[in-house]
Amino acid sequence: MISKDTLFILSLFPYIGFLWLLTRSQQVPKLALIGFYCTLLFVGVTIPAGIYTKIVYGTSLSNVDWLHGTAESFLTLSNTLIVLGFRQAIARSPKLN
Repeated sequence: MISKDTLFILSLFPYIGFLWLLTRSQQVPKLALIGFYCTLLFVGVTIPAGIYTKIVYGTSLSNVDWLHGTAESFLTLSNTLIVLGFRQAIARSPKLN
């Protein structure tokens, strides 16, 4: 049976492919694209934070509020950038005005 950690790591490859396709298409609003890349930054922050909490506190990241909240703030930032990027694109679209 495949562990959840293995599945998590394997899920990065399709997401990186998704980012590559979005970047290559040049049809995604720049701010939204930055938001999608920030989601990858969220993963990059969460993994070391999870390791740290396991070593220092002997528990999972979700049980250490200050560190979990800090890591989750990167996800909030990325989601905000994605929404603002698409909102900006919709506002600028001549078909919708």
